[in-house]
Parts: sequence; structure tokens; C-alpha cells
Amino acid sequence: MKSMRSGLLLMLALCLAGPVLAQGKRACERPERLRFSFVPQGSDQEQQTALNPLLDELREKLKMPVDLIVPTSYGAVIEGLIAGAVDVARLGPASYVTAHRGDARITPFASMEQVEPNFAEQGGVSAVYYSLLVTRQQGPYDSVASLAGKVLALADPDSTSGALIPRHIFARQYNLRLDRYFSRIGYSGNHEQSVLAVLNRNADAAFVASSNVSRMISDGKLSRRDLRVLWRSAPIPFDPFVYRGQLCGDIRDKIRAVFLDRNAPRVNETLHNLRATHFVPVRDADYRIIRELP
Repeated sequence: MKSMRSGLLLMLALCLAGPVLAQGKRACERPERLRFSFVPQGSDQEQQTALNPLLDELREKLKMPVDLIVPTSYGAVIEGLIAGAVDVARLGPASYVTAHRGDARITPFASMEQVEPNFAEQGGVSAVYYSLLVTRQQGPYDSVASLAGKVLALADPDSTSGALIPRHIFARQYNLRLDRYFSRIGYSGNHEQSVLAVLNRNADAAFVASSNVSRMISDGKLSRRDLRVLWRSAPIPFDPFVYRGQLCGDIRDKIRAVFLDRNAPRVNETLHNLRATHFVPVRDADYRIIRELP
């Protein structure tokens, strides 16, 4: 497996995509190798390890090399998809909406039903997640009002639960503007880093995805008793996997078939690594709730 770091190698991929784009519109594209990426949510190495079996299955079924591009930000993945330097990616709901605005041919085809033992409303398995406002359990903050003038951590400007939902839904509910309510707002880069910023007292509170906090608890990186949840959003549709619409139809069909094959051991291994039960089909309409946010 060839793993490529975003900075230099993503620029190289963009340069290599240039001649293809310069040829103008074609009926469809058949890349010599498939380029797969994901928005950063925690440890890059853990995400790579989790995805490796799925990538091996794609290599076998597509009969082509599959490269994993590890990005530095949500925006790098969005730009890569729009520019044709990334072919398939795991996005957050908001980053998908942003990417789709840039290129309407970017298509969601699968999401996951996630094992969510700590925050699911029913049964510990969920196809949705939540934006949580968290602070230290042993800290002095026990309400939203107590956080006025304090330091807030957000994940990334293109993160659904770590930026978009807080700036729109939370702010409207409490009739405030984040940048005026908090003394300082910083972007940590991903949800795990936001949690750590709170625990290490570099931030007083953070908006994070329930699924990421749940995974940290399951992995023993923190205890649920470490955090106090002061606010929880309505359900958010889970992360979509997308591909570029310019890929030839038979390639897109094979990619989708790999994800939705419940009998493939390597696909199930990746699902296990991601704390998920199975992939489920999705479509653009499933993310209308995000697109219609003010």
C-alpha cells in the first residue's frame, strides 16, 4: 500500500491531474490508479490501518492500484475531489455539501451504521451521530451560561459537528454569536485534538462528534467520566463515502459493490476497525438537512 502525505504529494497529484483536465470534457475517466482519501478525524495512522483491508478489496475487484492520500485538512480533500486529484473519499456531511457545491458530479454512495455504545439513543447502534459541547467533568463549567468569555475549541471550519452545527444550530438556539460569546476560538484540526485540548486545559470547552468521543472511550483514551456534556444536537446523518462522477460507470458500480458486499471478509474487517456494523447506501437527498442550514 502506497500512502501519500498531503502537502507535497497532493500537489503532485494535482499536477498529474492537470493534463487530464486540460483535455476537456470526456464521456468518462479511467484512471490508471484510484486515489482514496478521508477527512481527518483523529489519528491518521489509525484511520489508515482501519481502511487498509477495504483498500485491498478495492485493488482486487478493480484490478488497479489504489493509493491512500492522507490530508492535512478537510479543505485539502474537498479541493482534491474538485480538482480530480482524489477519486474516492470519506467526507463529513458538511464537507460533502461543500464539495458538491464545487462539483455537482461528486456523488455520495455509502455511509455506515455505527456501533455507538456511549451516545446512541437506542440499542448502541446508529446511522446518525450528534454534535456535543463538552467540558471537563471536574472543571468549573456546568452550563452554557458558565462558558461566556471562555476559550472554545472547534475541529475544522468544514467539520459538521465541530463547526457548522455550533455556528448555526447552537448559536441560533441560544441567540448568540460564537465569536462574541467566547473570548477565543481555535481550530484543533480534528475531534480528538479538540477533546485533548479540553482535558489538557488548553480550551475550556469544545464541540465534538459523539462518534469520535465514543471511539476514544472504547479505545481507552478517556473515560466518559472525564467529560461533561453541556449540549447535544439533533441527530446528524453519518459520514458519506463519495466518488467523482467523472469516473466511468462500471468503475463506480464496482466501487459501490465492494462497499455494500456484506460477505466480503476484508470489508467486514474495515467495518470492525471503524466500529461499524455495515455500509448502507445513501444519496444526495439524505444530506438535504445540512444543505438547508442557514
